Parts: sequence; structure tokens; C-alpha cells
Amino acid sequence: MKKVIFICTENACRSQMAEALANHFFKDKIKALSAGVHPKEVHPLAIEALKELGVETTNLRSKHIDEFKDQEFDLAITLCDSAKEECPYFPNAKRHLHVPFPDPAKGTIEDFRKVRDLILQWLRDNLNAL
Repeated sequence: MKKVIFICTENACRSQMAEALANHFFKDKIKALSAGVHPKEVHPLAIEALKELGVETTNLRSKHIDEFKDQEFDLAITLCDSAKEECPYFPNAKRHLHVPFPDPAKGTIEDFRKVRDLILQWLRDNLNAL
């Protein structure tokens, strides 16, 4: 099983959705976590978009990347350009990827659904390469 960390600036939208989607749909292949360089509260529309697919959200919480500084990961994935700039290298990860997705934070539930679906499709398309 691969251990993956999804990193965004605030760990409020994209990385939270990626963590929850990976753990829900691919739990037999991936152990996913998420973190941010400047974490804020999980966005309520991210939670709503996940619940629409039946994804468990109870344990989602924003986390700072320092919380994972002593853990090893098979892969660290930055999901936004600012996280890539501020955290270009996660020292305990064997591999690094940058896969930017649009930021839905200032949008509507429809924006969150679109990003959720983009992340889920990316996971489906790239699961074997992870």
C-alpha cells in the first residue's frame, strides 16, 4: 500500500478532498493524508461536495506539514502553485509530483463539485502510476 500526502497552501479544500477521495475509493491501494503550509479550517463546501458522493468526512481536519515531518511517504503531491513554491520538496517523500487543480475556495458548491470530480478522475487515471 502506498502512503501519499496531498499538500496545499491552506489544507482547506483541494488537499482535503484528495485525501478523503483517495481513502474512500482506493483504500485498498492508498493511505492518504493531507497538509498545508498555512492551514485553515476545512471549507464547509468541500465537506458538502464529498458527502454528496457518500465520502466520510468526520475525521477531516486541517493539518500543518510539520505534523508529518518525521513520517515517510511514497509520494508527496502538491495541488496548488503556491504550495509548490513554499514547499517544493517534502524531505520524507520518495517521489514528488505537482498536479495543480483550480481553487474553488471563493466559488459555489458547483465549483467544489467540479474540482472534486477532477481530483477523482485524476486519481482513477493515475492510480497505477502512484
